[in-house]
Amino acid sequence: MLVTGANSGIGKVIAERLAHAGYDVAMNFKVGEEVATEIAAGLQRECGGRAIAVYADVGKRQDVDHMFEVVLGQFGKLDALVNNAGVQVEKPFLEIEESEWDFVLNTNLKGYFLCLQRAARHMKERGTGAIINIGSGCNKIPFPNLSSYSVSKAGIDMLTKAAAVELGPLGIRVNCVGPGAIDTERTKQETADFAGAWAKLTPLRRIGTPEDVAGAVEFLLSDQASFINGQTVWVDGGLFTAAPWPERYGG
Repeated sequence: MLVTGANSGIGKVIAERLAHAGYDVAMNFKVGEEVATEIAAGLQRECGGRAIAVYADVGKRQDVDHMFEVVLGQFGKLDALVNNAGVQVEKPFLEIEESEWDFVLNTNLKGYFLCLQRAARHMKERGTGAIINIGSGCNKIPFPNLSSYSVSKAGIDMLTKAAAVELGPLGIRVNCVGPGAIDTERTKQETADFAGAWAKLTPLRRIGTPEDVAGAVEFLLSDQASFINGQTVWVDGGLFTAAPWPERYGG
């Protein structure tokens, strides 16, 4: 099992949950090597399985190839991949620089493609495998001042479908998990009362946790989801299903 962007936030919790579920886990990082190494060592002590930290800039093919060489060298096989590594540049559309656009698309979309393709080539030989792409509400709607991020996440939605159709006959399932408003260190910095603001808009009247997302990932990787392929599963409390009705209509 490989989880990209696994040294913090949702990726870290996904890696932890899967390690406790019995997976050998490779935790990819681009920054924060010491933190990633400590987390992996802790999981290995707690869970008894193997856990390693492995560097890669997922937007660079040579880094991705090296990462997979390390993981396969350590584990011998790869049953599952969780594409999670992602970045944002928050700027108005008319102000975003070409270099910033490339930075986001290279990580969020090209990075998912490179890792997905590399994993699938290995899984093809074994005739089985499961891949989860972590999406966003931007799979459905654009977010203000996040044009590059929104485009990358919309692309991930179609990448999931295209890969699922082509890889399904090879025994490889590809699905996407779309989080809504999730309580992480990064989202807490977005607004003074992130939880309160988004809970009001969410039909379940709370925001989600990284554990909510990790639970959906664990399910989609399991045999219980063996006939689920090419889908985006929303872990958003109904946020991106509800229309923004006036308050008298229950919005």
